[in-house]
Amino acid sequence: MNSPGPDSNWLDGSLYPDVPAPRGLTTLAERVDFVVRVCGAWDFGLMPRPATLRELRTASWRPAVEEAKLLTSCAWHLLCEWHGLPPARYLGPSFPEIERDPCLACM
Repeated sequence: MNSPGPDSNWLDGSLYPDVPAPRGLTTLAERVDFVVRVCGAWDFGLMPRPATLRELRTASWRPAVEEAKLLTSCAWHLLCEWHGLPPARYLGPSFPEIERDPCLACM
């Protein structure tokens, strides 16, 4: 599995306010934890860094995304779509004002 090199900035240490930020993510458990942290922040409006998104979209992250199973997270469902994972039922809140947006038909 990939771990950040000295010139890599995709691993956002600010997602670890409760513990020291890791230097790398080598185990599936560490990667799942990172996916959970990224999705939690993203769902509350804190966009991931572009480098973080590029990294999470690589094939090596698919097992961690699949294992996270964040059924209430919009961000997680998007990551699943990017990885070509089968759709899972979204269990989060619905947003009627967004669902009725005519621009969604263009997507």
